[in-house]
Amino acid sequence: MELLKIHGQGDVRVDAYERPAAGPKDVVVRMKSVGICGSDLSYIKMGGIPPGVETALGHEGAGEVMEVGAEVAGISVGDAVIVNPMMTPSNIGSGGPEGAFTQELLVREARLGDSILPIPEGISYDVAAMCEPLAVAMHGVNRADVKPGDKVVVFGCGPIGLGMLLWLVDRGVTDVVALDLSEERLERARALGVRAALDPTKIDLRAELAKLHGEVPSYGRVGVGTDAFIDAAGAPNILTDVIMMAKLHAKLVITAAYMRPIEFPVGRMLTSEMTITTAVGYPTEMPEVVAAMPRLKDKIAPMISHKLPFSEIMKGLEIAATPQSAKVMIGIEEA
Repeated sequence: MELLKIHGQGDVRVDAYERPAAGPKDVVVRMKSVGICGSDLSYIKMGGIPPGVETALGHEGAGEVMEVGAEVAGISVGDAVIVNPMMTPSNIGSGGPEGAFTQELLVREARLGDSILPIPEGISYDVAAMCEPLAVAMHGVNRADVKPGDKVVVFGCGPIGLGMLLWLVDRGVTDVVALDLSEERLERARALGVRAALDPTKIDLRAELAKLHGEVPSYGRVGVGTDAFIDAAGAPNILTDVIMMAKLHAKLVITAAYMRPIEFPVGRMLTSEMTITTAVGYPTEMPEVVAAMPRLKDKIAPMISHKLPFSEIMKGLEIAATPQSAKVMIGIEEA
């Protein structure tokens, strides 16, 4: 058996691994599909969580239950399931002893409907493994609190940004502008039904948004008519750019991870009375994502740009770091 682990800054390896024995409250999942997350790449750059500590990777996983503890209710051997890492005491793939990039994943204190979610009939393991990033995306959209008729801008069309576009359009919020530097990602955004998908380096963004969303007078200045901006890109200029063009009472939701401090014009923000908030994780969203999968599976599947076997995980990590990729999915072979 094997497990992908961080051993230091930029040092990630597939190690030989002996899975701990399952206890009476635990289940073991034979992993089938695991997505590479941007967080995985960040953890590798950091050298672990916390930095300098060996860290098991992988938290976007789906598979088949192969062992069930005597005290676990409602879960059976052979069940096709999604693992919710936020609801596991061992913090799977984000600093705990377990990671999903392995053949057999120990899920401690497993609970049906909480840390273990059944995969709906007709949903592939690849699509099921998209549940975690789609839940992150849904939480970001929930934090924006937008409704049909609102005008929205999403910065970044990676897996999280694409997920946000999916949920916005699905909820009837169709006046959406998607922004990214990659034409491949913009094409995926267009396929989801957004109003416009643009490369901000090739346009005057404020002028383009004024055309698309209109302009609104605000405290002696004019802002664009965008109701909500969502930052899923993390470029250091985004916060200032949004503040400088925001209308009165506009919203900005930051879901991207900023690793360094940034400056922004507080005075201009003051006169717009705008709301700036953040979104992290998915406190309640995973069951809702699972319920929507049968209806949206044909839109979710194209978000996977690459599929590689576990034996090529290092190549997968390289691809996931390129701006052209969307979700890179790893198929786990049995040991």
